Amino acid sequence: MSTVTKADPATPAGSANALNRRRPLGDRGFQILALAAGLLVLVILVLITVTTAQQSTAWFSGGFKDIFQVSFDGNTHFGAMGVLYGTVISSVIGIIIGVPVSVGIALLLTQVVPARWARPFVYVIDLLAVVPSVVWGLWGIIVLVPWLQKIYLDIASGVKGVPVLDSLFGGPNVTGASFFTAGLILAIMITPIITSLSREVIATVPAIDKEGAYALGATRWEMIRGAVWPHSQGGVVGAILVGLGRAMGETIAVALVIGASVEVTPHLFYTGQSIAAIIALQFGEATGGEFRSALIGLGLFLFVLTILVNLVARWFVERSARRARGA
Repeated sequence: MSTVTKADPATPAGSANALNRRRPLGDRGFQILALAAGLLVLVILVLITVTTAQQSTAWFSGGFKDIFQVSFDGNTHFGAMGVLYGTVISSVIGIIIGVPVSVGIALLLTQVVPARWARPFVYVIDLLAVVPSVVWGLWGIIVLVPWLQKIYLDIASGVKGVPVLDSLFGGPNVTGASFFTAGLILAIMITPIITSLSREVIATVPAIDKEGAYALGATRWEMIRGAVWPHSQGGVVGAILVGLGRAMGETIAVALVIGASVEVTPHLFYTGQSIAAIIALQFGEATGGEFRSALIGLGLFLFVLTILVNLVARWFVERSARRARGA
């Protein structure tokens, strides 16, 4: 009489043990390779930080008084505040203009337009994301700057004497190459990036959540606000911060349309300068000494700033994921 052996319910089904016996070397090799790749990224970041910090010691040795002054003339003044201000204000303008357009396009392509009609627009947006920055800069300096200068002059004359508005959009030195033009170019450049990332995040919203909202009598806007946005909020915010990091690090396009002066002013139609732009324009002239050290130190500032932006983006995404799991 044969004996029937019953399987233990706690034992996993299939051939998991056999796979573990046959592939331990491959699994360990892949684990070591992945760990080495992750550590390599950290090592590269540390080396970049250490190397740039060593090359900029002559600038930092002057103390914070010299570093945080406004003027940067390449001779005796090597302040960071003017170019840091230009970097931040142009990036913020780009985000303010680009984010509503990007999120609106992402919602349009995922929630309104049928998939077969949305596909060509997706291809065009993805192509815009890979256009070289120098092309945007050339288009801006050749076409956009002369056209915007007339508009800026009309706006400046219209707001003359009006409190606040005169300080932002008025003044005698209005020109087409300005903070606002640089922000506008940055908005055009980061819109495809934010749109693509936001569209991918919004597309992951479960269909049952949207159908449930419709079943409860919600309109399309109420469905987006109650079902789509809570699910994709963290990813969209992360996409926005990725676009902000791209805007702060943009070089050639900003250098062509922002102007050449280094100053801190509330006038958005005045010329300015950014960290990446001034490094690209003046590094070839810096043969050594404090001038070269100051430019490398500005690069270190920008490097740390972009890392902080990416860390904030990561924190937002993880926070949103925890909230989603808790819900």
